[in-house]
Amino acid sequence: MNLPRSSYYYQPKEKKPDDFSLRKRIEELAEEFNRYGYRRITAQLHREGVSVNHKKVLRLMRERDLLCKPRHRWVRTTDSDHRYRIYPNLIPRTPVTAPNQVWVADITYIRLPTAFVYLAVVLDLFSRKAIGYGLSRQIDSHLSLQALHRALQSRNPPPGVTHHSDRGVQYAADDYIHTLVRTGFQISMARKGNPYDNAVAESFIKTLKNEEIYLWEYRTLDDVENRVPYFIEQVYNQKRLHSALNYRPPEEFEKMFLTPNPCLTTLT
Repeated sequence: MNLPRSSYYYQPKEKKPDDFSLRKRIEELAEEFNRYGYRRITAQLHREGVSVNHKKVLRLMRERDLLCKPRHRWVRTTDSDHRYRIYPNLIPRTPVTAPNQVWVADITYIRLPTAFVYLAVVLDLFSRKAIGYGLSRQIDSHLSLQALHRALQSRNPPPGVTHHSDRGVQYAADDYIHTLVRTGFQISMARKGNPYDNAVAESFIKTLKNEEIYLWEYRTLDDVENRVPYFIEQVYNQKRLHSALNYRPPEEFEKMFLTPNPCLTTLT
């Protein structure tokens, strides 16, 4: 055909967006995901087919004052001074390679003008997905059981799943432990005063506080019940990119695992 070899092997270069369009999209993402840093913004742009370097995203975000700023201090809510049995930490010797192998649980508070609302949550350690949660004005085992029952209904797990939590009375109380034993869980608890033993649950709470709770002025329990479930189910599980999941949302990460895909790298 009288074509030079270079023409045959020619590959068109990716079309890069102009700065105006790129800046506009970055601002839209920063508005939707208020606590995204430049790495997650870059990852989301790549998912949308935009070819851009993370250094440029950082520069544009810095110019527009869109970079995340430190928020409130963490407040501990764990009461481990009780008469109930304490279980050993099983996490270091429990490999996690699939859903429904390890569940982690924790409780946090949400401040109202004249009171507190408490949130209990259960996460699947493999995908970081929030699979059960409960809201209450009381911080007791009824709250933690509310989250556990929702997780059981949504997952119907096989016997042998490891349930990991802190040593708080809400997780050590008889009614909570009896539910775990009856449904075939192995029980694991963090060491006293060591937040790293339940780091994934702590990370979820930090994300919830920074990206939802601190951005809204809740007035009543109804306000909390309207906003927090939406964030957990529609934003955190469905949309928010997680660096530990190769910048994928938990729901997508689980679906990729359940659908044969040789490119998926599982967590260990």
